[in-house]
Amino acid sequence: MRRRLINSTLAVVLVVIAVFGVSLVIVETRTISNSAQESVDSEALRLVSVIEAKVLEQERVDGGVLAEQIGPDRFARIDIPGSPPLEIGPRPDGSVIRGTATGEQGETVVVEESRSTVTREVGRTLMIIGAVALLAVVAAVLLAVRQANKLASPLTDLAETAERLGSGDPRPRHKRYGVPELDRVADVLDSSAERIARMLTAERRLAADASHQLRTPLTALSMRLEEISVTDDPDTVKEEATIALTQVERLTDVVQRLLTNARDPRTGSAVAFDLDEIVKQQIEEWRPAYRSAGRAIVCSGKQPLRAVGTPGAVAQVLAALIENSLMHGGGTVALRSRVTGNQAVVEVTDEGPGVPADLGARIFERTISGRNSTGIGLAVARDLAEADGGRLELLQQQPAVFALFLSREAKPRKKAEPEHTVR
Repeated sequence: MRRRLINSTLAVVLVVIAVFGVSLVIVETRTISNSAQESVDSEALRLVSVIEAKVLEQERVDGGVLAEQIGPDRFARIDIPGSPPLEIGPRPDGSVIRGTATGEQGETVVVEESRSTVTREVGRTLMIIGAVALLAVVAAVLLAVRQANKLASPLTDLAETAERLGSGDPRPRHKRYGVPELDRVADVLDSSAERIARMLTAERRLAADASHQLRTPLTALSMRLEEISVTDDPDTVKEEATIALTQVERLTDVVQRLLTNARDPRTGSAVAFDLDEIVKQQIEEWRPAYRSAGRAIVCSGKQPLRAVGTPGAVAQVLAALIENSLMHGGGTVALRSRVTGNQAVVEVTDEGPGVPADLGARIFERTISGRNSTGIGLAVARDLAEADGGRLELLQQQPAVFALFLSREAKPRKKAEPEHTVR
């Protein structure tokens, strides 16, 4: 592109020089020729007037005096009636410019000048015009190179930006060049880079969330299958198989929710549901894991309790809190349900050391963890809680008390049972 711009600019300049330069040469040549002819004619008239004055005064016509009246490169022939012809200066060879004048007494003066003098003058003029044309060409080339660099360099930058986008580096450059068309392309590329960055971030987040959210149902399902494989009791096999089927349904729900949120995070599926059933389900799912760790998991609080939200999402939030207590906590884990205002609350606490003081304010941030874990679980749990209008908070750091707040059903059940504890 740079070469094309230089060639096109140079071609335009050459055309302009050719058109105006030829015209100028023709005009200057005619002007010089006419000026030389007028000078010769004027000199002939001047000599005639001098000779007439001398003839009238009956003075002798002296060639030395007349030689001072003409140019050094000119020849003059003077014819006076009754006198021999008088020649002044060397006679020029070749083509000449001739001027003739005749006096009242019959005197005739012919002044000649070699045409080579005009040719030399025309040549000097052509050299000047050529030098000006050459300077114009050089200036045009310099301007064309500068303009080509000004246009080609931004295009090279834009090409590099597009190449970086294609190679997976979506960082926008936010660089502008002062050319509206190129700046428009840069705006589009930066917007595309930001969209690609958001898409890549969403994909990475989906992959991380999927790996974390699917791990818990798969672990629970694996434990149920292990229970089935080591028992010969038909009733136990049937019970464990039923729970395993429930786990499969939950796994399907998790996958469906992940895909739905990936397509449109604003899509919600909040319904009124029995919160007690979700808590009971989580207790049953995690009891074998706690039993294997030599720990207990219990629930207590207000029952029955109905809330508004996505049952699968609520189950995932509670599973993340229970798993967090299993990995980082200690002693007995307690799930306590209660009511505050128009909200249903489920608290999860344990007897462990709690959350470090320096992590309290950042415990729900991604990649933040008190131990060597991914730091995704609590962040995903908070996102799931907020998706249907709830919230997840850390009420107390030592011992750790996490609380899940959900909206209560508009019309609660009339009959309420007293609080009790299940072990």
